[in-house]
Amino acid sequence: MVEPAPGFSAEDRATLYRAIEARRDVRRGYLPQPLEAATLQRILGAAHCAPSVGLMQPWRFIVVRDAAVREQIHASFVRANEAARQGYEGEQLERYDMLKLEGILEAPQNLCVVCDAASVQGHGLGRHSMPEMAVYSAVCAVQNLWLAARAEGVGVGWVSILEPDTLRNVLHIPEGVVVVAYLCIGYVDVFAHKPELEHSGWEQRTPLERVIGYDGYDQSWKVGERL
Repeated sequence: MVEPAPGFSAEDRATLYRAIEARRDVRRGYLPQPLEAATLQRILGAAHCAPSVGLMQPWRFIVVRDAAVREQIHASFVRANEAARQGYEGEQLERYDMLKLEGILEAPQNLCVVCDAASVQGHGLGRHSMPEMAVYSAVCAVQNLWLAARAEGVGVGWVSILEPDTLRNVLHIPEGVVVVAYLCIGYVDVFAHKPELEHSGWEQRTPLERVIGYDGYDQSWKVGERL
């Protein structure tokens, strides 16, 4: 029998799983001091180590520090958030209004991750039948960045309530480049023990056993229904 390649030590595995379990979507408590250049480089370096289809490395990282630029993006959030809240009513609307959904101005730097899905780098390997793999690769970079940031004691918050066209105009993102993530990044005063949406009662984590199927789609997974 061929012996499997060795894994990490028990201590290293525990550290990795701790970072995964302690990762939080941070929307509040950002401290004003910007990240040290070396820290930001390490975090971006972790993102750049992400797997990518055909080794195309389609991600591009736009660091946003200018207060005037962040003001414009925050205004986009305000408009998009007002439109989003119209989809709720009653108790759910009350809960929505209590949520803190961004830290665009509080965080000393933001980061926009975009994907050049048309890049010839990688020679199209793995994209002929699934061109969306380019964007999936960029999402892997976001996850790498998030975990590295948590290990560095840096908070990250993903803001998805934005107007894509406004974001493109403000950051001069050309057509054909896909906006993947707009992130708030900075040191924070505390990391929550539980995700904020779980703590607030907005939603609860689904038990692992409910989302695992074997050798086919589990027919108990009704499309659009809660597990």
